Amino acid sequence: MGRLFIVSLLVLLPIIIYSQEQESEKVNVPVLDYNAFEPYLNQKNDTLYIINFWATWCAPCIKELPYFQRIHDEYLNRKVKVLLVSLDFERQLENRVKPFIIKNSLTPQVILLSDPDANKWIDKVDSSWSGAIPATVFYRNDKRLFFEQEFTYEELEEIVKSFTEINQN
Repeated sequence: MGRLFIVSLLVLLPIIIYSQEQESEKVNVPVLDYNAFEPYLNQKNDTLYIINFWATWCAPCIKELPYFQRIHDEYLNRKVKVLLVSLDFERQLENRVKPFIIKNSLTPQVILLSDPDANKWIDKVDSSWSGAIPATVFYRNDKRLFFEQEFTYEELEEIVKSFTEINQN
């Protein structure tokens, strides 16, 4: 019985790996430097943008990601856009970030921010940001809130609802 298991494993392993590689190719994660990313922080329209900075190695980030996914799902047909900005290293995109997205069924847009000089761009995101993650920006036009903390779903939903125009859409 042990040999049958090993033979089955040897036959199935390449199929599983091939399947995972195909799935990973379907996941589109643009890799941007800060200059290319910055327009995402300054859209001028009636959409609420929720931009969450996270990484696969950040336990509090991982804990709250399902809440951002839920907000994304629940407000899908409203003017709310969730953007997940990974701060993982670019070299980890294929073997860590994309598999993480697939495993956790993340459907909001994900961008990998690959700009090594964080000291030049952290203040541009928000002057109060120390650079720690998770961190999240909420904005619609000129109304902007920034938080350097982990959220519960209830806290996220309360902030989304505080952008009162959402309730009118």
